[in-house]
Amino acid sequence: MASTCMVTGKRTISGNHVAHCNIKRKRTFKANVHKKSFWVPEENRFVQLNVSGKGIRIIDKRGIYNVLLDLRARGEKV
Repeated sequence: MASTCMVTGKRTISGNHVAHCNIKRKRTFKANVHKKSFWVPEENRFVQLNVSGKGIRIIDKRGIYNVLLDLRARGEKV
C-alpha cells in the first residue's frame, strides 16, 4: 500500500462524485502522502517514511524519534 501514511494511517478511500443533476458515480479520495526523509540524530542516520501533511505536523510536534518508537511498537519496518 504505497498511499498509506505510516504515522496517521490515512489511506485512499472511496465515495461518490455527485453531479448537479444528482447522478452519482464512484470515485476515490487519495491521501496527501509523500515519501520524505527525516534525519534522526539519536540513530545518526536518515529514515525514509511515507507521510501525509498531518503526519509531518505530528512529527514536528512530537519529534521524529518518539514517532519512530511508536511505529516500531506497532510492528512497522522502519
